[in-house]
Amino acid sequence: MARVVRGLALAVLTLCISFTVPRAVAQDKGGAVSVTSGVQYEFIGRWDVDKLNKILTEDTPKFFGVTVKYTAARNAVKLYRVSYSSVVPERGNKPIAATGLVAVPDIAGTSFPMVSYQHGTVYEKTQVPSFPDQSPETQLMLAQFAGQGYIVIGADYFGMGSSKEPEGYMVKASHQQASYDMLLASRAVLADLKLSGSKLFACGWSQGGFVAMAFLEKLEAAGVKVDAAATASAPVDVSVALNGFLSFPRKNDADWVNSLFILSSFAFENYYGVPGLARSLIADPYYDVARKAYLREPFNVSDVPTDLHKLLKPDYFNAQFFAESAYGKLVAQTEAYRWVIKSPVRNYYGEADEAIAVGLGRLAMTYQRAIGNGNPQVEAVSTGQTSHRGTYATAVPQWKTWFDGL
Repeated sequence: MARVVRGLALAVLTLCISFTVPRAVAQDKGGAVSVTSGVQYEFIGRWDVDKLNKILTEDTPKFFGVTVKYTAARNAVKLYRVSYSSVVPERGNKPIAATGLVAVPDIAGTSFPMVSYQHGTVYEKTQVPSFPDQSPETQLMLAQFAGQGYIVIGADYFGMGSSKEPEGYMVKASHQQASYDMLLASRAVLADLKLSGSKLFACGWSQGGFVAMAFLEKLEAAGVKVDAAATASAPVDVSVALNGFLSFPRKNDADWVNSLFILSSFAFENYYGVPGLARSLIADPYYDVARKAYLREPFNVSDVPTDLHKLLKPDYFNAQFFAESAYGKLVAQTEAYRWVIKSPVRNYYGEADEAIAVGLGRLAMTYQRAIGNGNPQVEAVSTGQTSHRGTYATAVPQWKTWFDGL
């Protein structure tokens, strides 16, 4: 789980008012507003305090399966869907259109701390930040952060939201580019709204935990100050995650991990340009239904086996074969923790998480502290005996408390 954006002198005050009133109407009553080349935004709704608190007290516990104490929302939130131009690094910087969300507190003020949320794995193209009604994880971020005076932004990733491309699932450079260009687009939108971000935080859940760490790597390389980054259930090394399911399965491994192999194999084939990659991995009887799942075409979920020994070709359960395969080599490059991290980071993990083993949840900290005398910037934090969903729901208020203190 996931998905960064965009006086006149007294003598002309009357003219200024005549222009700003129509723009405000455009911002809040519908219609796209162009702000810079390739960046547009449109008002998609206002969530009041009652709605935000209902998310915290009713909707979130029901969806995530745990009861957590959240800080009540104290302000309404305005929501804007952002469309922006980006490029696909793996395809020679091919131009692509992408979407995301900018949510701003509906309170007095012009500068607020900003948090970039990276969403987790979803199975519909619109279960992403720019369609918040369809994204429970985004709703929690809006209720806990935007309802407490934070600007919240989130990229939908390439192929998701309103994007027409196939999904770039776990394609690292594309995830980084989508998030980075969303940040730039969001700042352009905020400037048009006469707002700004006073601080920058990055966070994400599940797939989004990986993306948040990859995004942090890109931001640090670009010299962009990040005040802190936090994740929940982050697969910071996809090779570690997938090898676990293949070679060292646990009794509590989720039956939905089949989707990780399906989505990544087709995405790698498309984005890295390796024809036949998915077919080399997926067993012949299930290739067509797996392809439909990736393309979000209609299919019967029960036709996709949850038993990996049925879904995948037998050779891939040989660790050496897996490592030397085209798919395995791409998987081995898909990591987001092997650089000297400068920003404060906390990776939250659940001890009963059915997708992320404890060792994987602690891996970034272990690696950083193995460097010489140890890099203390990364800390792994247990949320106790929590499931995959429960880890996120439990971590979010802890993110908020930590960010508030910074």
